[in-house]
Amino acid sequence: MNQTAAIYYKKDGYDTSGTRLLGRQAAGEGFLKALVQYGKADSFYCYTSSKGEFAEFCDRIKPWMTRPRKVTWLPSNNHQILAQAGIIYHPDPRLSQLAWTRRFDNQRGYSICGVTHTIASMGVMDGIGDLLIAPLQPWDAVICTSVAVKNAVERLLNTWAEYLAQRTGGKPQIDIQLPIIPLGVDCDTFNHGDHTQNIRRSIRQALGIPQDDIVVLFVGRLCFYAKAHPVPMYLALEKAAQATQAKIHFVLAGWFEDDREKASFIQGSQIFCPSVNCIFVDGRKPEIRTGIWSAADIFISLADNVQETFGLTPIEAMAAGLPVIVSDWDGYQESVRHEIDGLRIPTIMPQPGSGLDLASGYLSNNLNYSSYIAYSSMAIVVDIDAAARGLIELITNSELRKHLGENGRQRAKEIYDWRVVIAAYENLWQELAEIRATAPISVPLQPGSPPAPLCDDPFRVFAHYSSTTSSQDLVLGLGTMSTPERLQQIRQNWMTNYGAERRNTTLTIDAVLAAIAQNGTVSITTILNQFPNISPTQLVSTLMYLVKFDVLRVKASNLGER
Repeated sequence: MNQTAAIYYKKDGYDTSGTRLLGRQAAGEGFLKALVQYGKADSFYCYTSSKGEFAEFCDRIKPWMTRPRKVTWLPSNNHQILAQAGIIYHPDPRLSQLAWTRRFDNQRGYSICGVTHTIASMGVMDGIGDLLIAPLQPWDAVICTSVAVKNAVERLLNTWAEYLAQRTGGKPQIDIQLPIIPLGVDCDTFNHGDHTQNIRRSIRQALGIPQDDIVVLFVGRLCFYAKAHPVPMYLALEKAAQATQAKIHFVLAGWFEDDREKASFIQGSQIFCPSVNCIFVDGRKPEIRTGIWSAADIFISLADNVQETFGLTPIEAMAAGLPVIVSDWDGYQESVRHEIDGLRIPTIMPQPGSGLDLASGYLSNNLNYSSYIAYSSMAIVVDIDAAARGLIELITNSELRKHLGENGRQRAKEIYDWRVVIAAYENLWQELAEIRATAPISVPLQPGSPPAPLCDDPFRVFAHYSSTTSSQDLVLGLGTMSTPERLQQIRQNWMTNYGAERRNTTLTIDAVLAAIAQNGTVSITTILNQFPNISPTQLVSTLMYLVKFDVLRVKASNLGER
């Protein structure tokens, strides 16, 4: 049986049709599409909160189904049902809540698998730190999309573990798996075959670009602090234009956060690279996202911010057969081989310890997240002269462009195609299943201890608030509200019927009342024995509800006199 995972589904994690197109959404949509197209399992599982979301999930994956397969809804109000799939895939590294929830039942019931995207935000860093103290197991995993991001995650975990050791006297171990599996691309969508030249001519004509001119392409969010500052690219392009005297068009395919930034991008292009024709197109449009690659000769992305972790667009450019110029930064360092698939441009970052003021400001809410990463990015350098030299080399050497582009296309197909990546996911999920069958439980639940100490049973945490608790020795009799008419009044009033779905059914309640009426008074123990097929916890809770509204009454001698 091929191992698959239940997909934790919320539209925001897998949808690219919104006005704010984010990298994690593009990656999530690509992953889900690829899992449906290339996954070997005969069924799919959707773990979500409502039938409406499940229907939306089914509609989303339907166009990608290449063969009939069963799709099963696993409602998220019943986490034990995840044992049917054996693993839950959550498109995020914050897994602690899932782990605590699982601890209320069988911790071997299923594995939990997450994935990294941006890890610079405080929320994600807190979530990564929680991996050390939450009951995650050796059969759980956070997939790291690059060696760079794995190193960052391990640094966070190790630094936090050292603090906990100093604070508590014990250093927690990292039990969760941290495998490296890159994001993927569908290489077939970038290979237009005989139509490539037609697409190239069509897009260039629409943008007013002569067919023989050089087009340099950037794809991504047009945000100076969250992706790549445009001015180093502008300056490098201007140097290349001056040196080569070539007519260069710089196409920036993306979207702006706001009008102020849009105006600054456009004004900056006129100031810093006046010799280059800069063209801005909306990268959220599907026809742009799929076709713009064919219009380009060179791809450039000089990412310079700590929010970046992998970098999907250089892989897409490689799949399209374009030579790439990228900053020597994060995941780009692994995906682009220098002088083989493209050129990596040196970067400089301030010494460790130089940004403590930024950390303090962010932690204290004096800086919001955007300001935190913006101030950081303004101190990170990409070598403009080296970028200019790379541009000049590729602009003046069409054979080199072709050679690097062909190498990149082959690398994308061999390593980053979704067929390869999905196979790696399925292999990982199978390995986690095997570990789950044999590995010892980390921090096993002790008898009588709460599964989640900071979210315990309220009747245990606050047991001392009441005069007494519902001992099974309590004797119950009928109260004044037990008549059919008064009982119906309670059932019809929203305020007194609240929570009915968590109590026993009306049929069961009526049977309990009949049994008590026949005997006059009955102990809770006797009632439990009379209804052995009903959950004792739910039945006792239901009895206390009936006592609350005087449908039943506890004999005074049981409560004690005050």
